[in-house]
Amino acid sequence: MSIKVYTKNAPDAIGPYSQAAICGNLVFTSGQIAIVPESGLVESTTIEGQTEQVCQNLIAVLEEAGSSLQKAVKTTCFLADMADFATFNEIYGKYFTSKPARSCVAAKQLPKNVLVEVEVIAEV
Repeated sequence: MSIKVYTKNAPDAIGPYSQAAICGNLVFTSGQIAIVPESGLVESTTIEGQTEQVCQNLIAVLEEAGSSLQKAVKTTCFLADMADFATFNEIYGKYFTSKPARSCVAAKQLPKNVLVEVEVIAEV
């Protein structure tokens, strides 16, 4: 049985899913995009700004679950344009200092036409 995670410090789900779920000693986040929780809007149009917002949203969800980015064991990253990979990687590296396992793929289109989406599996 899993425990659903919700925090007002991250964007509400834009569909029929939870921000995250805890199962055993792991938390599985839903993919986070660059929606600013206070406004409910994607405010940045750059890969830098969107990556920063995604990481802030992930921090909020993981903290609510009793975890952190430092406890991440696996991330899956989606980019709208692989030309943004180097810039994304630089910002990602500032947040994910524990260097979890990772997949990073290009997606034809992401929700709300954002440039990046990241999901995390972390220890609780």
